[in-house]
Amino acid sequence: MSPPPPPLGRARKRAAQAHDEALDDAELVAARAALAQGRWQSTRSLLVRTGDDWDRRGHRIAVLAKESYCAAWAREWLLAEPDSGDATALLAMAQVRRALRGKEKPARVREACRKAAEQLPHDPTPWLGLLMLECSLGAEGDVVRVFEQVRTRYADHHHAHHLVVGWLAERRVEAGPDPLHEVYDFANWAAEQAPADSPLAILPVIAHAERYRSLAAAGHEPADPAASGHWVGRRARQVMKAAFDWWLEWEHEDHPRRLVDLNFLAHAKVCEGRGAEAAALFHRIGDHATPAPWSYPDRDGLTAFRTARAAALGTA
Repeated sequence: MSPPPPPLGRARKRAAQAHDEALDDAELVAARAALAQGRWQSTRSLLVRTGDDWDRRGHRIAVLAKESYCAAWAREWLLAEPDSGDATALLAMAQVRRALRGKEKPARVREACRKAAEQLPHDPTPWLGLLMLECSLGAEGDVVRVFEQVRTRYADHHHAHHLVVGWLAERRVEAGPDPLHEVYDFANWAAEQAPADSPLAILPVIAHAERYRSLAAAGHEPADPAASGHWVGRRARQVMKAAFDWWLEWEHEDHPRRLVDLNFLAHAKVCEGRGAEAAALFHRIGDHATPAPWSYPDRDGLTAFRTARAAALGTA
């Protein structure tokens, strides 16, 4: 039996929420609304149009898969089209999301991701799903192995690099602050390896925020990031300036996850006390707040975002 549609008003309630992983992807939002009503054909068309834009494909599948109804409708799609690689990849990612909520057995999900990877040998998206799982539940060797599978298919995968940075930032947290921590080395290496126009140039900023999250959660940094010295040291200032200068020159405003980077960069500028630079970023972000890093370490992300934006724009 097909799963029932969600209650009326769901889309309106979602529109009122500021934290939406779809960000500014209007086509994705429309396909998600259709999928909520069981019209998986809109998702099929969306993924066909997306093609091999791997960052956009990974973003769209990950967002669709977060919905509680996604696995059921992906199975409906597979009943109609048993050989659909897109449906197989979507179901695998939906099972990953369920496993991260404790509602699927990891072994079964790993098998689903491998099945999708076999069906779509050039697509990094099934491996992205597996990387999400291993970063939360897997061993170190599994994370490294799966990340290399992603990079083999698309070396500059945005979401995959962010996942690994977040995972690395939690290592050896008990030792406290360490300016030579491996997360910084990884972020710098990835930024240097990436093409000149790649948003991975911002990765050192992501690493700095993720390390703060881990340190603050362990009690090594204040719970208020603006009160922390984490963003005001010489090394931090150099990283922030380089990232902001790069952003001023960046011309690719259509990257599907650019708003994630802009939120991290605005947060860093707020913590650094650079209000004018933060204001420029808030103008670009608009209302598209992301939970990370505004919620770090345990704050209400939406409130923190709005408070910082109002202060930077002089509307407080």
